[in-house]
Amino acid sequence: MYEGPVQELIDELAKLPGVGPRGAQRIAFHLLGVQPTDIDRLTNALVRVRNDVRYCEVCGNVSAETRCRICSDPRRDASKICVVEEAKDVQAVERTREYRGLYHVLGGALNPIKGIGPDKLRIRELLVRLGTAVDGVDVGEVIIATDPNTEGEATAAFLVRMLKDFPGLSVTRPAAGLPMGAELEFADELTLGRAMSGRRTLAEPPRVLEETPPS
Repeated sequence: MYEGPVQELIDELAKLPGVGPRGAQRIAFHLLGVQPTDIDRLTNALVRVRNDVRYCEVCGNVSAETRCRICSDPRRDASKICVVEEAKDVQAVERTREYRGLYHVLGGALNPIKGIGPDKLRIRELLVRLGTAVDGVDVGEVIIATDPNTEGEATAAFLVRMLKDFPGLSVTRPAAGLPMGAELEFADELTLGRAMSGRRTLAEPPRVLEETPPS
């Protein structure tokens, strides 16, 4: 334990994802050794994140303006919407360079244990988008690119049930290549790119858990 502001800094850093007590201590002592101008830049960046970051009114992606650069790009294919859990997943898919459509950020995945139900996600906004043509272009495909884990599969199954009655709408999921239990953010570009280009149509909700065979 350290005294005063150093320990307070370590405690706050340790709350960040992926940063344990030892990592927090290393970061804190690194910051003690840098120039005051470096601290000022970090402080200003944190203040700007708190005050200036917005979320796109269309897709929910992180944006500096009312609409993000992807939704504002007329070269994007408005007939395709890729549904992801978090804004960081948008960049994961973009790195593959296999997809030129639009996105929809749910803001998480279904997780009843944590109290996250459909009303806590941006599902209603997705349904509104599907019912609204963009520049005369109707959405013809929704790619459900939620994480291949229990929560992501449950979210995908729920969305398939919600979207199955939309006329002329194809609902797909990235193909095999993403390991079960993985997170989209950490998939390498090659694996995720192949999964996006080889996505499969979801005729029915994906199975979340294997059925127990009769004894």
